Amino acid sequence: MNVFVIAGEPSGDRLGGALMAGLQELVPDIAFRGVGGPQMRAQGIESQFPMEELSIMGVAEVLPKLRHLLRRRDEVVRAVLDWAPDILITVDSPDFCLRVAKGVKAASDIRTVHYVAPSVWAWRPGRAEKMARHIDHVLALLPFEPPYMEAAGMECDFVGHPVVSEPVASAAEAAAFRAEHGISGEMLLVLPGSRKGEVMRLAERFSEVIGRVVAARPGLRVVIPAAAPVAGLLNGIVPGWAGDPVLLDPRGVDEDVFAARKRAAFRAADGALAASGTVSLELAAAGTPMVIGYDLNWLSRQIVPRLLRVDTVTLVNLVSGTRVVPDFIGKACRVGPMADAVIAMLNAPEEQRAALDLTMERLGRGGQAPGLRAARAILARM
Repeated sequence: MNVFVIAGEPSGDRLGGALMAGLQELVPDIAFRGVGGPQMRAQGIESQFPMEELSIMGVAEVLPKLRHLLRRRDEVVRAVLDWAPDILITVDSPDFCLRVAKGVKAASDIRTVHYVAPSVWAWRPGRAEKMARHIDHVLALLPFEPPYMEAAGMECDFVGHPVVSEPVASAAEAAAFRAEHGISGEMLLVLPGSRKGEVMRLAERFSEVIGRVVAARPGLRVVIPAAAPVAGLLNGIVPGWAGDPVLLDPRGVDEDVFAARKRAAFRAADGALAASGTVSLELAAAGTPMVIGYDLNWLSRQIVPRLLRVDTVTLVNLVSGTRVVPDFIGKACRVGPMADAVIAMLNAPEEQRAALDLTMERLGRGGQAPGLRAARAILARM
């Protein structure tokens, strides 16, 4: 069995790696080609080019690199058609991946699977109908997504979210983390994003929020688990923050060691102030209450809010069917309200606990690993 797999960013690389592992478990005689990062390379892919070239977000960021991205798209389409695999699997990164699938379908009958349903329930619902023209099967991470995909004419299976199969630190590991850093009182995680643009837009505001929170709660300590792409940037910013900040820097640290350290920090924290994204589910898995803040560049801020169809973008709120996690997006991403929300969260963290547990349950905690479940779904539909 020959499978071409494409991922365009780290989260997709993790999904692709787990899916590839599941497929190899079920179909030992399998060959992979495609584009991916370290997780997919560990499962046998020799990436056609560095996946990082595709890790671009936002209208203003994409436009200067559009010509190069289009060349890469055409290169990948040719590679798929030349190899003629049994199946093409595209993982997230829809702006790139779905264009590849469209090119492949226009010239062949190769079966196409897209892993991660587009959030048509949130914005641009017409994407599902357009996607159905060149995608046969969708693997959904969220339990409420299959009806949207099926209504557009695609097969769709909810396969669980990968966060439910990731390890969570023990109470002993959390206590050891606190002891290592001399934290005996309240501890707040601060997660300003994994992309430079995100950090540049959020860092100053998050710093001001922390200052207000620390003024109201003396002794609170701040811990910032840095994503590798922005570790250097944060290293130059956070020393001036309130809360005697601890920066967890992944550079020069074994990946598994850093991951364990980050998990311990998540479990040890009393709460978090975080950029919007899947980090909210990582916090939910650790049982850590949170406040979400996010802003866009000027152009995206003018466009995206007009397209939104939901009143929250935080996955914990959406999956649990509640609105217990405060989120401040775009124009609402203001220092005063965010600081008040963080203080309120620290005063009454139990208000979020039930929603965090329900979210993990609905995402498949305790069931079959999502990568294996996704592999079984693919094979069952072929």
